[in-house]
Amino acid sequence: MPKTILITGASSGIGKQAAIYFKQQGHTVIGVSREKPKDLSIPYIECDLSDKSSIISATSQIKTQYDRIDILINNAGVGTGGAIEDTSYEDLLLVYKVNVLGLMEFTKQLLPLIKQSKDKKIINIGSVAGEFTIPFQVSYSMSKSSIERFTEGLRLELKPYNIQVTTVLPGDTKTHFTNNRIITNKKDSPYFKRAKHSLDKMNTDETKGVKPQKVVDVIARLIKKKRLPIYKVVGWQYKLLVFLKRFIPGKWISVIIYKLYG
Repeated sequence: MPKTILITGASSGIGKQAAIYFKQQGHTVIGVSREKPKDLSIPYIECDLSDKSSIISATSQIKTQYDRIDILINNAGVGTGGAIEDTSYEDLLLVYKVNVLGLMEFTKQLLPLIKQSKDKKIINIGSVAGEFTIPFQVSYSMSKSSIERFTEGLRLELKPYNIQVTTVLPGDTKTHFTNNRIITNKKDSPYFKRAKHSLDKMNTDETKGVKPQKVVDVIARLIKKKRLPIYKVVGWQYKLLVFLKRFIPGKWISVIIYKLYG
C-alpha cells in the first residue's frame, strides 16, 4: 500500500537515494532540505534545521498540504572534524542544532500528522559513531548518541499511539557528508598532525564505504515490519562490533580506537 514518506536531508547522500528509491516504489515522497535540488522531481520543502523559525515555517506548509505522514525519516546531519579544544562553541552548537535539537523540534511539530496514519513510523538516522566515540569528531559522536537516547524516550512516550520509532546505525557510507564535514583542525594547533591523520582515515574509510542504497534497503525493510527494534545496525561487521561492545571492557575499546584514530 502506497505511503506518504517524508525525508529530511533529502538533497544528497542517503536521503536523496531514499527519495529516489521510495518514489520508484510508488510512494508519495516529500523531501526536506536547506536547498531544493534541481535533479529530483518530487515535492520539496526548504528547511534549515538549525533555525527554529525555518522549522515552524516548513512544518506549517506540510500540515497545510498533507493530511497525514506515514513515515518520517530524520536523516539530515552535519559533523565537525578537529580537536575539542579547537572546536568553537558556534560549531558545536550548529552540530547539535541540526542533528539533535532541530530533529526533535521537526519531529514534535509533525506528530499531529503522524498520529493520523494507520501505519506510523519514525526512523532516525544515527551512526555507529554514536556507539563508539571517535576522537577528533567528538561532537558528531555525541550528537548521534543523543539521537539514540531520543529514540528510546520517544518510543515509550508514543507507545499508546502505536507509533513505532527506531534508530538506524550506518557505518562508513560513501556520501557527500565526507566533503561537507566542517573542519576545525588548524595548522598551528598542537593537535594538527594527529587530527589530520584521524580525519584522513575517516575520509578514506568513508570513500570506501557502502553505497547509500545499502542503508536505504535496511530502511525499506524496517518500513514493512509490524514492530521496529530500538535500533538497527547496517552491515554485519558493525553489528558484530556493537554486539561485542557489550562484553569487551571499555578500556580495551579505548585502546583500539586510540590506535585507529587517536
